[in-house]
Amino acid sequence: MIHSLFLVSTAGHIFLEKHWKSVISRSVCDYLFEAQGKASAPENVPPVIATPHHYLISVYRDRIFFVAVIQTEVPPLFVIEFLHRVAETFQDYFGECSEASIKDNVVIVYELLEEMLDNGFPLATEANILKEMIKPPTILRSVVNTITGSSNVGGTLPTGQLSNIPWRRTGVKYTNNEAYFDVVEEIDAILDKSGTVVFAEIQGVIDACVKLSGMPDLTLSFVNPRLLDDVSFHPCVRFKRWEAERVLSFIPPDGNFRLMSYHVNAQNLVAIPVYVKQNVSFFETGSSGRLDITVGPKQTMGKTIEDVVITVHMPKVVLNANLTTNQGTSTYDPVTKVLVWDIGKLNQQKVPNLKGSLSLQSGAPRPDENPTLNIDLRIQQLAISGLKVNRLNMFGEKYKPFKGVKYVTKAGKFQVRT
Repeated sequence: MIHSLFLVSTAGHIFLEKHWKSVISRSVCDYLFEAQGKASAPENVPPVIATPHHYLISVYRDRIFFVAVIQTEVPPLFVIEFLHRVAETFQDYFGECSEASIKDNVVIVYELLEEMLDNGFPLATEANILKEMIKPPTILRSVVNTITGSSNVGGTLPTGQLSNIPWRRTGVKYTNNEAYFDVVEEIDAILDKSGTVVFAEIQGVIDACVKLSGMPDLTLSFVNPRLLDDVSFHPCVRFKRWEAERVLSFIPPDGNFRLMSYHVNAQNLVAIPVYVKQNVSFFETGSSGRLDITVGPKQTMGKTIEDVVITVHMPKVVLNANLTTNQGTSTYDPVTKVLVWDIGKLNQQKVPNLKGSLSLQSGAPRPDENPTLNIDLRIQQLAISGLKVNRLNMFGEKYKPFKGVKYVTKAGKFQVRT
């Protein structure tokens, strides 16, 4: 299915390649570079590119293009999901999925790719299975491997591969049995200049960290499961029970994993947690403009809003920005034309404000439209959709009662049109 894999940086150079069948020339990535040059941003590069003899299917993660080369027609989403698994595995093993970390651990990267695909078909993508076969890198293990010439590849087949529950290894023992669940929701919303919601939806995930002995069997129920739409589950979830009872029943993997992801169509449900007053103007005469942005929390939220960052992609005619703020820090990159205002925590008593002048290219025409404001934020202990976990039951050995769930709301593509 997958013939070759190329890792390409945003600078346009290929820093790693892996072939499962015959070697394919690097020149096949020229079609990706051509699409990259036409796209306004790396995220806008088409995920599927047809060439005369191949298909290029790619994902963009952490400033890296993961490009799979396909010779026959396959379901694109199947390949895209695998590429995301590859990126998440690198993140889990190395702490970050970056060009530097991949180059520093290139031997382990090739070992992982060899185990994750067998002759081009996905074989082992679960972290539990991979970590039994290929040990994660440590300083001590790296020194020992250098001296002895050994590798990180284990000599025995993972125990999970021999059972009907391949995502969990056998013989797990913990002194303290613990289970943590994080409900993380992301708002995608567009507001017009008056603050009216033009578009809004919620993407949510439930991430779990389960450290339980033996072979536990868990059930997780919700107060309002009908909110959830377009759900996607980890393979451990019994889908038939979810269809019949709207209850998650599963034998979990050992350690960290994503239990499920879901979508909430929230056009009329989303309560936008902040208000924004903005004025971005470009003067008809001269080569200057003005910017004035004020952001504050809404009184009705009742929760602290943290990690607030406002990003503004300025028109190409804006050469520089002379701005002052009463909270946080602001930076403007004249090359990428991106203004970033890192505010931090919003305070009811002190409303953050950013204002100043903009320097425009002399003689350039006035921009046709004002830029949009992208707002990122985080709210702890709040699920913006109203989703609530009812109870969690643990069957197996004697486990302690489950104490609670952590809720987090963050805005990923929260745009305000000026």
